[in-house]
Amino acid sequence: MYVIAYDVGTTGLKSCLFRMDKDQPIELVAGQMQNYDLYVLDNGGVEQDPDQWWEAMCVTTEKLLQETGIAKEEIMGISFCAQMQAVVLVDAAGNPVRRAMSYMDNRGKAQIDKLMHKGFKIAGMNARRLLRSLQISGAVSGSVKDPVFKYRWVADNEPEVFSRIHKWLDVKDFLVYKASGKFTMSRDSAFSTLLYDTRRGRNCFSETLCRMMEVDMEHLPEIVLSSDAVGGITAEAASELGLAEGTPVFSGGGDASLIGVGAGAASPGDTHVYMGTSGWVCTVVEKQKLDVGSMIASIVGADPKSFNCFAELETAGKCLEWARDHIGLDEMGIFGEKRFAADIESNKKNVYSFIMERIQDVPAGSNGVIFTPWLHGNRNPFEDADARGMFFGLGIETTALDMVHAVIEGVCMHLKWQMSAMEKLTPSSDVIRFVGGGALSGLTCQILADVLDKTVETVDEPQNAGSVGAAAIMAVGLGLFDDLAEVRERIPASASYTPRRKHTEQYQALFEIFQDLYKNNRKSFHRLRERSM
Repeated sequence: MYVIAYDVGTTGLKSCLFRMDKDQPIELVAGQMQNYDLYVLDNGGVEQDPDQWWEAMCVTTEKLLQETGIAKEEIMGISFCAQMQAVVLVDAAGNPVRRAMSYMDNRGKAQIDKLMHKGFKIAGMNARRLLRSLQISGAVSGSVKDPVFKYRWVADNEPEVFSRIHKWLDVKDFLVYKASGKFTMSRDSAFSTLLYDTRRGRNCFSETLCRMMEVDMEHLPEIVLSSDAVGGITAEAASELGLAEGTPVFSGGGDASLIGVGAGAASPGDTHVYMGTSGWVCTVVEKQKLDVGSMIASIVGADPKSFNCFAELETAGKCLEWARDHIGLDEMGIFGEKRFAADIESNKKNVYSFIMERIQDVPAGSNGVIFTPWLHGNRNPFEDADARGMFFGLGIETTALDMVHAVIEGVCMHLKWQMSAMEKLTPSSDVIRFVGGGALSGLTCQILADVLDKTVETVDEPQNAGSVGAAAIMAVGLGLFDDLAEVRERIPASASYTPRRKHTEQYQALFEIFQDLYKNNRKSFHRLRERSM
């Protein structure tokens, strides 16, 4: 049986065709990728055009069928794994009333101040609203980047646009509508609004939280399970996608829910680390756990029987992309290599491989250079939209190789900080599954193992873990798997990296300096932001 899973990332969509049989591993047959725009605005806004997501979905589906020769009638279902906590506002016809507000959008400062920062406070938030949120959802809208503050920003700043809203959707839920004509949200998407009631026996948006956060409940769609087929592909969508009308459209899930599934880390106690454009640490837990001070919560996932204790880093692989574009490629010899000189852009993958080759002999600690990966603020274990990246310890002898190596170490050290904070709530597993584009590099895998002092395992095609998770959730919906507990058997480890004691000890000493860089510069970050406004 064949299915298509769409991995909808921050900068591009990948369509993946999978073959699935009841007693066989999930097999990736082929994939097609198309990028789209990310609009970063001067006022803290970060936006995307939802129609570009749909266009990318249509173009890559057509290419996928052409490449493989698979007939459209052989596709038994489509599903999604997507970036989360965007705000996609549509009218009654499903058309966006404005560009989508990305999970990175942080312009809702006035809105979070009004709703959460006035009155008697606990942990810097309004005590009554904090406690009520924790009671109902097990989490709280405490970050300026949380969806409700984007929604309220539109209400306060674009009233005419706000008046045309019919439904508030997340990224994949918009694409589910485009394909099926149904306005829905999976449980994990609904939870990510932080307006969801997680108390036993409930599966709904909370009227109390919506009233408290000034949200019109008529704007919120029907809630479904990730494994639910919400409808069939409409005739119009079938024409645009090149798929058969009536093909089941499964709700799927967000990246935070399904990448762990695709990593083979879906059972309670399993921990995985993701390093794509963004990054995170996640441990599956049976009961919700929360650390308000560290902004670490247990979120609803694709499996209704468990939660994902989760800490996110806004810019992980994005830091290496920034380094690729801005740090001394000429010094690395890339412009001297004929294979890159003609067209750097079309050889990005080769450029990354070449960079990794060049920096592999840089010693642990990058010859005294430390990088902080907060290129677009940070959420946890501290919430600070003004935090920024820096290189610390530059000397006259510092090279571009040292700096790029430090970028990888800095991302790994922040992931260690998040894991350390999370372990106050729940232990992480002794063996960590590592997925995302970062896991393609053996050097990055080894540095992560050394920094975390944990054995790190990778899987085949780690950059496709999200789409594998979306395929697995379809397998449950189609009756091929009884539940997600079967997934680990179908996704074995392909490589393993053990920590090297000498390096681990060195990184532990540097980790303390790394943490101090935020503590010692927190006020300066805020002053710098005020000066630049």
